[in-house]
Amino acid sequence: MRYQICVSGAAAGETVRDAHDLAYQVGKEIAKAGKTLLTGATVGLPQAAASGFKSVQGAKGSSIGFSPASSFREHVDTYRLPTLEFDYINFTGMEYVGRDIHLVRSSDAVITVGGRMGSLHELATALEGYKVCGILLGSGGLADYVPTLLKHVEAPGSAEVIFESDPATLVKKVIAALDKKYDGFKDDGHDGQISEHRANGRG
Repeated sequence: MRYQICVSGAAAGETVRDAHDLAYQVGKEIAKAGKTLLTGATVGLPQAAASGFKSVQGAKGSSIGFSPASSFREHVDTYRLPTLEFDYINFTGMEYVGRDIHLVRSSDAVITVGGRMGSLHELATALEGYKVCGILLGSGGLADYVPTLLKHVEAPGSAEVIFESDPATLVKKVIAALDKKYDGFKDDGHDGQISEHRANGRG
């Protein structure tokens, strides 16, 4: 199945410098696996992941950006966000907070690399939405605080969180978790699009 895997990370700050290569490698591994990459169509670590994805020649998946802007012109002129790393940009018109929710809800899994408050918002949305969550340890920022956070703040019981410090291994584990989660729903006539309620036993 061509899962849609979101890479969430900081657009600016220390982790962009320190974890740029890690985010690039995560994007590259998603492409090599033939999956689709989703990002917030922004600069920093999401852009690094999208660049890594596009570096893989003949990748079967697509790089899709979810923009806070309502049009290409607003995306470029007002938000000053990149365009070249994407096969398609979804202009949500929902600004950053609304964009985050739309992005996560459209994803099968969310991988956190580095990250600040925006990434925390995306992670919380992913956990509450029963998404498979991958955390790249050693990438700084939010990612390295998630183990401590989850010790003190209870997440939904069925939320699956995978911790790993190697980008390639993390992507493989996230895909394996999705295969397990969606086993039995691959040939149900929905062309790979599976209802979250059904996948979580609620429908």
